Formats: sequence, structure tokens, C-alpha cells
Amino acid sequence: MRDRNNDGVYDFKAIEEKWRTRWRESGVFKTIEDPGKEKYYLLEMFPYPSGKLHMGHVRNYSIGDVAARFLKMKGYNVLHPMGWDAFGLPAENAAIQNGIHPYVWTKDNMAEMRAQLGPLGLTYDWDRELATCDPEYYRWTQWIFIQFFKRGLAYKKKNPVNWCPSCETVLANEQVVDGACERCGRPVGKRDLDQWYLRITDYAQRLLDDLDRLGGWPEKVKLMQRNWIGRSTGAEVDFEIQGFGEKLRIFTTRPDTLFGVTYMVLAPEHPYVKELTDGTEYEAGVAAFTDKLRRLSDMDRNSTTLEKEGLFIGRYAVNPMNGREVPIYIANYVLMDYGTGAIMAVPAHDARDFDFAVKYGLDIVPVVDPEDEAIDLGDLKEAFVAEGKLVNSGEFDGMDSREGMDAIAADIEERGVGTRATTFRLRDWLISRQRYWGTPIPMIHCGTCGWVPEKEENLPVMLPTDVEFTGKGESPLTTSKSFRAAICPECGGPAEREIDTMDTFLDSSWYFLRFTDVLNSEEIFSTEKAKYWMAVDQYIGGVEHAILHLLYARFFTKFLYDMGKSPVDEPFSKLLTQGMVLKDGAKMSKSLGNTVSPGEIIERYGADTARLFILFASPPEKELEWSDRGVEGSFRFLNRVWRIVAELKGVAAGAGPVVIGGAEDRELDRVRNHAIKKVGDDIGGRFGFNTAISAIMEFVNALYKYKDSAAAPNAALIARSIDDLILILSPFTPHICEELWEKAGHDSSLYGAPWPAYDEGALSSGEREIVIQVNGKVKGKLNVASGLGEAGLKAAAEDSGILDRLAAGKEIVKIILVPDRLVNIVVK
Repeated sequence: MRDRNNDGVYDFKAIEEKWRTRWRESGVFKTIEDPGKEKYYLLEMFPYPSGKLHMGHVRNYSIGDVAARFLKMKGYNVLHPMGWDAFGLPAENAAIQNGIHPYVWTKDNMAEMRAQLGPLGLTYDWDRELATCDPEYYRWTQWIFIQFFKRGLAYKKKNPVNWCPSCETVLANEQVVDGACERCGRPVGKRDLDQWYLRITDYAQRLLDDLDRLGGWPEKVKLMQRNWIGRSTGAEVDFEIQGFGEKLRIFTTRPDTLFGVTYMVLAPEHPYVKELTDGTEYEAGVAAFTDKLRRLSDMDRNSTTLEKEGLFIGRYAVNPMNGREVPIYIANYVLMDYGTGAIMAVPAHDARDFDFAVKYGLDIVPVVDPEDEAIDLGDLKEAFVAEGKLVNSGEFDGMDSREGMDAIAADIEERGVGTRATTFRLRDWLISRQRYWGTPIPMIHCGTCGWVPEKEENLPVMLPTDVEFTGKGESPLTTSKSFRAAICPECGGPAEREIDTMDTFLDSSWYFLRFTDVLNSEEIFSTEKAKYWMAVDQYIGGVEHAILHLLYARFFTKFLYDMGKSPVDEPFSKLLTQGMVLKDGAKMSKSLGNTVSPGEIIERYGADTARLFILFASPPEKELEWSDRGVEGSFRFLNRVWRIVAELKGVAAGAGPVVIGGAEDRELDRVRNHAIKKVGDDIGGRFGFNTAISAIMEFVNALYKYKDSAAAPNAALIARSIDDLILILSPFTPHICEELWEKAGHDSSLYGAPWPAYDEGALSSGEREIVIQVNGKVKGKLNVASGLGEAGLKAAAEDSGILDRLAAGKEIVKIILVPDRLVNIVVK
């Protein structure tokens, strides 16, 4: 893979190693605060250290690196750090399967991936490297948790978890496949455990409202977050339960349909269910039904294709609008974690309720008439949700739906049986994990004081090393003899540590703030340093993180802002979600056998070729189809660049100031200026890397054309063109450009060299294409000098002979001239 020319070989291996060594030894990528410069904080989502770099990583990091290098050339003080999202289940599984400690496995993988990143020539400030599994990092994750707890935003309650009775262990949702344990294949059940939550719901409205401030985010991502937060307005209504002291509260977005309630449904996990059925003939059936549902995930129960199943529990509720007694059911399609865990069922106007009512022979009472001839209210074939006039609604009959919503809401408030309300689909964040390889939750349980946070001066609460990884039990931490016993921080009495660890999403919810002051051992970060760097100006990562990671990062930032620690309440000003890398039309995966090793591509063609292809093949936000031919084409292009610089640098040697001569000079200068403008606009504006590279390729073609056709090559113009070509190509392919920059006679490194300026006046070729019409119909075109007046335009058209040719044998009545646009010959 070498292309020989008169300046030697494009030996990419030697060139890339040479410049990586120089960059590393000179520390050129190290970044410090500089109040005299405008900052730019550029960040790609940090990776989980799986040990293997894939093409998705290469694409993500190459996108960021192009932007970082360009912004440095534009004079910004660029922060471009890298770290590791290092806690997680794979390390623990490796410990179970291979007998290797998760810390060793993770550290080895981090070293391997760092070595794989090195050849790409990325501008990371490795002095700021962090890993979430480092105690000096998770010390501060624990500190944040304690601040949540102190402010009443962290609490504990019971919640069901996946439990494999065969393996005797808790399973994450991703370890349950079709209701069975991925390890042993046996059915998975549920077990109730006390677990920790964060009150993200306290921030729901702010998280929703502030999406409108994120003008630099893709609309699809903001829509996904809006839907996840799920704000609904309506009413909360209390239904009395016959023979029971408590009322059943539901939330509805359609209070206008209250008169159509014909039954109620509770989630099987609702605390009322056991109280209402204990000691009754329904107790055994309800227990069996509930146990059956424990084998289904919430996602399965939410599925629109799931057959609706339920069970009458022998109790009735009273509709507060009309006094009607309605039966109470439990059903598989109502979840405890959504709303109040109970619904009013209006089968005439809800598809799920309709299917359930038909199946179990329950009444269907329409209360909205859409006044549609296709809908027979007396014989409904399916539910309809359309608005219309209220019917079967007592004193509210005849009102339209919107009017009825307000009137009925006012009525229930006046009678004290309900109130207008706003709810959110967003639930509080369950952060407990029954795992070892995660941040220990820094809480201690004392029989006298209850749950108490560890003293902050004692942080971090370290993960113990005396654990057994058997794959059985609630958590490997239960096997530690040194971890669980503790002293109560408040009363000094004997106590026990929490043995759950944190959801790894907590670790990644604030790392971008730590990057601003990563070596600080006295506080989580300096507010002054964070004030200089934050917010992240450009965040880059996969759209699969659009909801959870990005939502949690926004939540943490707002919380730290409210504490007075973070200087901003939104972490990311702009967001780019890059597309996946595909091969043969499918996402690359080992199971499909369609993976491409970055190391092999770099070994065969070089890192610059790998970067160039992956940036040229598709816009960053779109999916990219891998192409071996495309890689080879990118390699050939870099060889063309190498040759043209080698062939022209001798002509350019010792050149003086640029003076543009004839038409050939003007055309090359036009293409040069166009390329500078186009590449700068595309990188700095919309990350249009593929179109930027196209402009560079046109520039290279123009240089070859000029070399072959110019009668007297303009040495100064050639020198300027070579320099500008190298400069604008350098963000994409930095190694070859550093080498060519040196060969062109420059002593300093190309990194940080100023971005070249362009001349707006030179962007025009000096000619205009003029439309020639006969009686208003286009008959031809003519290139003339731009800026000609009517007289000059007429003379140019006459001199070309086109007027005589088009008007041959006809009488010219007049000639209409529109400078820089058209000539219209009127004939008869």
C-alpha cells in the first residue's frame, strides 16, 4: 500500500508514529484556563471500557477531533478530555466466569482501549483522564448522593426486582430474556426489596420547560425527552370503595368522560389489593394472578399486543358523579409505577378498556357523541376517543367536550371529591443495584437513628476486596466480612452499611463537570474553573442516550446549580447524535460476522485514511454504510495530495507575494478561496464534513489542472495554495498534513496554526452565464464578463455571433437586455 513519487514514499506508518510521538512529547494538547481567550468545551460521550474499539467509536471520536482541531485554529481555548464510564455488569460477569477481579479486568481494558485510541491522533488532554471506578472519582458521586439525601431527594421504598430462584440472584432487566434467566434459562420471578430512589419528579416541570432553551439540540431528541417526561393535565378524582375506609384516587385527562365509568382497575401490586381480598374467597385467585404477572416485565405489560387479562376482586367502587356502583378488577395492563396505580375504565372511549369490557362482559356506556353517522352509539364496534357533545352525563348533557371538562372539574372540586391536577409520566429514579462493581451507596442503617449518611470526611466508602463472585445471592457485597459492619455516624452505636451499589447512570451524570477540575482533591470541582469551562459547548454521542443519560445529566446539573456548585443549570449547549456504522445494511456485530477492526484498517491504510473515509462517507447524523472500496478511495486521495505537494513545492520555493495574473491564476485562486470558505463554514456551522471534504477534493483537482495547463506557473500562488490545502485538510488527516507542512518549509507544528482567511471578492470567477431568449423562450446561453452594463452586454452578445445565428432569416424588432441575467431577442 505504498505509492512512490518524486518526493519518496507516502510511508504513513512512519509519518503517523513520528507525529504522535512529537505531540505526546511536546504536550501540545494540554489545556489550561486562559481568561484572555474564548473557551470551547468539546466532549464526546465517554466509553465503557469493553476492551475493544469499534468503528462506532472511531466515528464518534473523529467527529469530535475535527471540530477540536478546527476550533483551535480559529483561536479558541479548546477543552477536549477523555475518560471511562468504568463501572458496570460486564466486569462483574467476567469476574464470575473467569475468576478475575472486576478492577483488574476494567483496568486492563482501559489500558488496551487507550492504546487503540492512540493511533487515531486524537487531541485529548490525557492529563484530565478520569475513570468512574477510581475511588477519587466515586468519592464525589457518593458526596452528591448525600446532598440529595440531606435535601429530601433520596429515599428508600420497596420495589420488586427480577429474581432467579435457580441461580439465587437478582437479575438486571437486560439479563432476563423472554421471562427466563440468561444464565440458566429457568423462569424468572420477582422479589420485593427495599431500594433507593432519587426524586427526579421534583424537577419534572423544569426539565420539560427548559427543553425550549436548548436551541442547539436536535428536535427529535427534545421530543423524546418531552414524551418521556410526559406532562398531562386533568383531574384527580376520589372513588369510595364500599365497606372500606380508604378512597380510591385516580387521575384522568378526560374528566368529561366520568359518567362513562363502568368498572375500576387496580395494578395487582397496589397496596389496597391485599387489604381488600385477604380472608375472602378471592384471596387465592388474586395471589395466583399477581404471582403470574411478576414474571412479566413492565415493558411486556405495556405492550399494545399483550392480551388484556384481569380478575374481579369482589369489591365495588362508587362513581362520585352518578352514584353508580362499579366492580373493581386487577389487570395486567395497569402498572403501579404509572399514575396512582389505579384507573377508571371508560370502555366506550378507550381502546384497552373496550377490549377488556368485551372480554369480561362489562357495560359500555358512551358519554360523548361525536355526531358522526359512521358511529352508532347504541352498538359500538370499537372505542372512539373523539370529542363531541356530552350525552348520558346528567346536567352536563349537550356541552361540548372541552366545556364539559372544565365544568365537571369545577363540579368535583366544589363537592370535594377531586381536584384539577397535573401529572407526569416520569417516575422517580430507582438507583439501587444488587451488584458489586458500582459506586457503594454511602448510607448506614442504625437501629436507633434509622438511615444515616456516612460522614463526608470519611468518603469514599470503598468497595471491599474480600468478596466472592459466585453469581448467587443478592449481592457479592454480602460475602464481605469487612464491609457490612459499621458505626453509626450520629450515635456511635453498632450499625450496618447499605450493600446496594448505585446505578451506573449516576456516574455519568456529572463527569463533564469533573473534567473541568479533575485533579482537585479538596472539593468536587472548583466553581471558578467550572464557571470558565461550562457549559459543554458541543456534546457528541449516540441517539440511544437521548433519554436516560441526557435526562439524568440535566437533572444532576440542575441540582448542583441549585446547591450553588454548578455555574449552569443546563450541561450541554449543543448536541450532535451521530448515526451508526453499518455493514451490509446491518449494525456491525460479532454475531452477524460483519465487524471491521479499526486496528486492521489503520495497519493497512493508516489512521488518516480511516478518519477521512469515516468522515466523508456520510453526514455525521446519518447512518454510515461501510465500504472497502470507499476506504481504498480515501487512501488514493491522500496519495494524490502527497504527490501534488511534492511536485509543486519545488516551484513554490522562495516565492514572493501573491500577484494574480491571467485566467488560469484567477480560476485556481477562486477554487482556493471557495475551499477555505466552504470547509470553514461546514465544520464550524453544521458539521458537514462530507461536503467539506468534497470541496477539498475539488481544490486538489484544480491544483492538478493548474500544474498541467498553466503556461507560466505562478510560484507565489502555488505556495499559498499548498499551504492553504494543508491547513484546511489538517483537521481531518492531521498526520500527513503535519508532515507536508514540515516539508513545505514550516518550522512550527501545524496544530494551532491559524485558519486561513479567504477573499470574498475572489469567490466569483469574473464571468456570468447569461440566458439568451428568442421571443421569451430560452434558446441558448453565453458566458460574459460579470458587471457589464446594457451596452457592454449587447456588444458581447453581438461579438459572439449568437444573435445572428438565432435570428437568422427573421427581423429583429428589439433586444431586451437585463445585465448579468439575460438577453431576449424579439423577432417577427
